[in-house]
Parts: sequence; structure tokens; C-alpha cells
Amino acid sequence: MHHLEPFYNWRSYYISSEDPQSPFFDREYSEFTFSEKIYDHFIHPQWDNFGSSTLFLKILYVEYNEGFAVLEFIGEWNDCLYNDIMLLKRNLIEHMMYAGIRKFILIGENVLNFHSSDDCYYEEWFDEVEDAEGWIALLNFREHVLDDLKDADIDSYFVLGGQLNDLSWRTYSPMQLYRKVDDQVMKRLGMAF
Repeated sequence: MHHLEPFYNWRSYYISSEDPQSPFFDREYSEFTFSEKIYDHFIHPQWDNFGSSTLFLKILYVEYNEGFAVLEFIGEWNDCLYNDIMLLKRNLIEHMMYAGIRKFILIGENVLNFHSSDDCYYEEWFDEVEDAEGWIALLNFREHVLDDLKDADIDSYFVLGGQLNDLSWRTYSPMQLYRKVDDQVMKRLGMAF
């Protein structure tokens, strides 16, 4: 796992440690000291710890004028033992929402497992973004992780599936990706009426 780095090619657009509104502002990273682990596996030092012992992330891009953020995840999403959604919601998402972010693109190709608990924080997050005309979209989560989300009846809080399951997101600029995802969301909302 220590070879899996967060996506690097958007650093010319955005670096969370240089964004005064980011929870990771002024954070210093090492390329050589591997200190964070998921269970007994070291992970690359560029991943950010938001309080979970099994799930880490990287804020790849934030656009405050458009109100969206792109977050990449690695590890095990474990609400059952570690209440990862509470930590994510309280330590990161609320901070970002306070700064005007209401649309979230979550990239999960490196999320290896999902273990559910209750849906309170998902519902709270969904209600808050919905009230602000926002959404939460999941990109490239593994099929068994999506199945676990569906089994826990948490999938209703996200936009997922279809083209979002197999999107070559690295080939887009951040704004192109946002437009692509927003287009998918709007089509689905249009079909719901």
C-alpha cells in the first residue's frame, strides 16, 4: 500500500496544504518518512489523516466559486468499529461546507472494504447538501463496496452507479470532471421528476 500515492497531476490547480481554507493548510509532508498505517500496512505520506485509523484521504481539488470538492480515499471505510463517517463529517466535511462546498466527488477505487453501522451521519450530510442544492457523488468504488453500501441502505444518500462506476477521471481537468459528474447528476434528477 505504501506505493499507492494520491493523484498528483492536479497539483498545478490546487494543493490543500497551501489553501488557507483547507483543514490541512500548512501541513508539511515527507516523501521519505512513512508514519501512517492502515492496520499493519504503511501508506504513502502524502495521504491525509482526518482522524480515522483505517481510512485516509487527499483533497485533490476545491473550487469555492462553484462550491465543489474532489476527495480521493484509501483504506477500509469502517463505520462499525471506528465510526469513520462521523470522523469524516465532523473533522472535514463540516469545515468544507462552512467554506461553501456543497457538491462532493468522492473517488473510492482504493477503498478496499466498507463496514456499516447506522446511517445518521449520512442522512445529516445528505440533508445539508440537498438543502444547499448540492450532492455527493461516488466515483469508481469497487463493486463489492457498492454492494455493501446498498445492503446497508446507505446508497440512497449518494449519486452512484452507471457511468460513475467506471469513469476515467484522471484524463479530465478538475473542472471537466466536475462538469461531467454534474451532468450525470442533473440527468438523474431530471429522470426522477
